[in-house]
Amino acid sequence: MFTPLMLTFGLASCILAALITSKLQIVDSSERPLLIFVRMISYAPWLAWEVVKSNIDVARRIWQKDMPISPTIVTVKATQKTALGLVIHANSITMTPGTLAIDVEPGEIEVHALSSESIADLQNGNMDKRVSRLEGNH
Repeated sequence: MFTPLMLTFGLASCILAALITSKLQIVDSSERPLLIFVRMISYAPWLAWEVVKSNIDVARRIWQKDMPISPTIVTVKATQKTALGLVIHANSITMTPGTLAIDVEPGEIEVHALSSESIADLQNGNMDKRVSRLEGNH
């Protein structure tokens, strides 16, 4: 349901949850969830475009007769300083079709990918830089 009332309730509940976790100090104060929420306004459209591009790529690979896939697992660098930033980075990888974050450690994320091209996109560090900027570290 995408009515204005439902969208307003959704936004209000997100803000309320962020305020409550901030007041209860559930999240480390260095993570600043409300500030990340504001920065997400510029990150979300970029991530949405990456999801669209990856959807097209995965669909193209599936529909081709020879199915040009080369499943692989690699470790990509993660420069996020907070647990929240690392989770956002890993979830962004998983949301992008054709890639899946399978293990997360400080400084690195192990990723399974459908093709070597999608791994190359992750290894160039663009998503890492954007998530670090979202987190407030760059």
